[in-house]
Amino acid sequence: MTDKNDILFARAQKTTPGGVNSPVRAFRSVGGTPRFITRAQGPYFWDAEDQRYIDYIGSWGPAIVGHAHPEVISAVQAAAARGLSFGAPTEGEIEMAEEICKLVPGIEQVRLVSSGTEATMSALRLARGATKRDKIIKFEGCYHGHADSLLVKAGSGLLTFGNPTSAGVPEDFSKHTLVLDYNNSQQLEEVFASIGDQIACIIVEPVAGNMNLIRATQEFIDTMRKLCTAHGSILIFDEVMCGFRVGLHGAQALYGVQADLTCLGKVIGGGLPVAAFGGRADLMGHMAPLGGVYQAGTLSGNPVAVAAGMTTLKIIQQPGFYENLTAQTRKLVDGLSAAAKAAGVTFCADAVGGMFGLYFASEVPGSYAAMMASDKDRFNRFFHLMLDQGVYLAPSAFEAGFVSAQHDDTIIAETIAAAEKAFAQL
Repeated sequence: MTDKNDILFARAQKTTPGGVNSPVRAFRSVGGTPRFITRAQGPYFWDAEDQRYIDYIGSWGPAIVGHAHPEVISAVQAAAARGLSFGAPTEGEIEMAEEICKLVPGIEQVRLVSSGTEATMSALRLARGATKRDKIIKFEGCYHGHADSLLVKAGSGLLTFGNPTSAGVPEDFSKHTLVLDYNNSQQLEEVFASIGDQIACIIVEPVAGNMNLIRATQEFIDTMRKLCTAHGSILIFDEVMCGFRVGLHGAQALYGVQADLTCLGKVIGGGLPVAAFGGRADLMGHMAPLGGVYQAGTLSGNPVAVAAGMTTLKIIQQPGFYENLTAQTRKLVDGLSAAAKAAGVTFCADAVGGMFGLYFASEVPGSYAAMMASDKDRFNRFFHLMLDQGVYLAPSAFEAGFVSAQHDDTIIAETIAAAEKAFAQL
């Protein structure tokens, strides 16, 4: 009998490029047929064959309180009953802005949008508008959405500007983007010494999640802050993924460094499309209708999405929430590491808050190049061995994983037991 997932995938490819609406979902990196999800609850979701999986992607981060949390669902239902969208201001938008400003260091004002790409794209425009400079710095392996200026790979030399990584991105966009090595403070110093007065901003994932989980060093973060302050450049933290995932106050609280602008997403929508960018009030004052930097969106601050996000933000502030989330994530990575060691498999893992990374390497990577040197083929085999046992990991060796508040000791133990069997077969 043909698997329903195979049928759906074949059908999807007739009307959707690659059969998916976001590339990683296609399983091209790991091979095989993607699972089409029909429902989710707590730490689980079910595919078209009604196969249950322990879910470690959590909608790529938003499901921090677990899927279909009753309080979130209730808030969404109540908001939907009042109307789906108005195209006019609502009190819910004010409440979310107030909550974000209260929780995230350095954010005095915030603008709500509908996606992480919108947030980073708008933050870049704001940085360029405020500084009246064009050039930006990003880092190899950091993904900031699919805006033209950010789909750029490293150039061939230290002061060589990047090349587009996507067709359709004009070189006129990419020539203003300089791509440096993540966690390389010396490169930053050299670039700013050479062209610091031309740099509008640095944009960085302070805890990277798109080349697997890679932490920035304290020195790296401190160097960025020092150089941006000295040269009048804007420091942008892209916390779309790590914001409210690594801790209640984001990566800025972990490092003790405030960004000038911060991009947020995922968790603040609770599973619905909400993102935001915000920062110092003087910078945000450049935004229309106050200033000359234009940004707009019909569905920005959508009342149903805001209801889901606000309810999620309230839940994660309950006493002990992050202590438990961090402990469970640590139990997972420590258990997986022990299982690999017992099987004689070269493997390591890391975790920050509710994010984790799995690496088929001898040590936790600190850069894109180090991550690329890991054993991708072995990860792919491990992914499918785990999938066969009902554990759904990110379908790529270069994506972080996520634990929710619903991943209790039983779930973690079941995952480690599956991994013991998988490592034994590698």
